[in-house]
Amino acid sequence: MASRNFFLVTPSTRGLSLALTRHLLRTTDLPVFATYRRGKKDEVKEHIFQPLKNAGGVDPARLNVLHLDLLDERSIEKAAKELEENLVSWMKETDKTTPSIEKAFLTGGILHPEKSSADLKLGEIMETFQTNVISHLLLIKHFSKFLPKRQPQTMAKGELAKWVHISARVGSISDNARGGWYSYRASKAALNQVIKTFDLQLQMKKTTAMCVGIDPGTLRTDLSKDFWSSSSVNRLFDPEEAAKNIIDVVQRLDETKRGKIWDWKGEEVLP
Repeated sequence: MASRNFFLVTPSTRGLSLALTRHLLRTTDLPVFATYRRGKKDEVKEHIFQPLKNAGGVDPARLNVLHLDLLDERSIEKAAKELEENLVSWMKETDKTTPSIEKAFLTGGILHPEKSSADLKLGEIMETFQTNVISHLLLIKHFSKFLPKRQPQTMAKGELAKWVHISARVGSISDNARGGWYSYRASKAALNQVIKTFDLQLQMKKTTAMCVGIDPGTLRTDLSKDFWSSSSVNRLFDPEEAAKNIIDVVQRLDETKRGKIWDWKGEEVLP
């Protein structure tokens, strides 16, 4: 690990999350810690890195993969401990200060297309909230300790580490003019409250970090395929384009934009 700061992407092996991981590897020189749920570590690393092999200057040693199941707190805790062990080992080798997160992207999400209340199913509702809200809370619990406690020397003066949850415009209550998608809307509204609450905690602790949510728009992925034909969808994004949009928006956000939800254009999504 050549730098004391690093990126975290969890999960990171499909759709938008995979595109974000590859974009960070291709366009930065920082280490990337990426999590996966299934498969063998070497195979997952190969899956993520394979398209980048011919990209000049992309060092495969920068990619570190951690097993993590969003639906299992013990797995989340174990992944956090593995990350900590990696960082401790690096500190011993380099005799440098404690590494910290520069940007974290929490991407976990699931959608069941409930077009009316008759479509509601208890198991799917529970799965939606477990993935879209509870896993994000547990990631905060176990991974936020890797955020900087004070201004890192390798960051520009005034720059904050950024903890980013992938949210959605449909979580906005004021923007809801069409109804439907009950558990997805409700879970994203709950996630937006989590984002605001965690950002307030970071401020109260005077941590040099901020928390925001990003709506990536409607993506051409399996998650959103039931949205594709909706008249409310003006544009579909490929994951690679959406990843670039997200990182560009996050890069531009300063301390005055903290604790809020932003869309892929950098415009605020109102509660």
